[in-house]
Amino acid sequence: MNVTSKGRYALRVMLDLAQHPEDGFISLKTIADRQDISMKYLEAIVGALKKAGLVDSSRGKEGGYALLRQPEGYSVGEILRCTEDKLAPVSCIRADGIACEQASACPTLPMWRELDELTNAYLDTVTLRDLLTGDKWKT
Repeated sequence: MNVTSKGRYALRVMLDLAQHPEDGFISLKTIADRQDISMKYLEAIVGALKKAGLVDSSRGKEGGYALLRQPEGYSVGEILRCTEDKLAPVSCIRADGIACEQASACPTLPMWRELDELTNAYLDTVTLRDLLTGDKWKT
C-alpha cells in the first residue's frame, strides 16, 4: 500500500477543519496557507471530500469548508478511500474485484486479500480524534 500525497493532504485538510471548529466555514485559501498546499491541488481534494459527503461547503465571502460530523465520526480509512484509487497492497486487487488473469491459480492471492482486509480494518479504527489527541498510541 502506498498512500499518495492526495491521501495525505486529504487527512491534513480534515485535521485542519477538526482543529478549528470554532471558525465555522474555513476558506480554501486559509487551509492552503496553514497547510502549505497549493490551492489548485486542494480544490481537487476538497471536491472528492465533498462528493463523498465528508465536508460541507458554503459559497460567498464567509464561505469555505466545514466538517459535517465530530472528529470521532471520521475514520482514516473512510477519508483515504475517497481520495485514493486503491489502498490494496498489490496492483491486482482493486475495489471492484481482482484484476489478474492468473488469480484462479495464484497461491499468493489469499495472503494479499487478507493483508488488504487487515489494513482497511485497522484504518477504519483510527479516527480524526485519535490523530488530534494521539491518545490511541499512548501507553
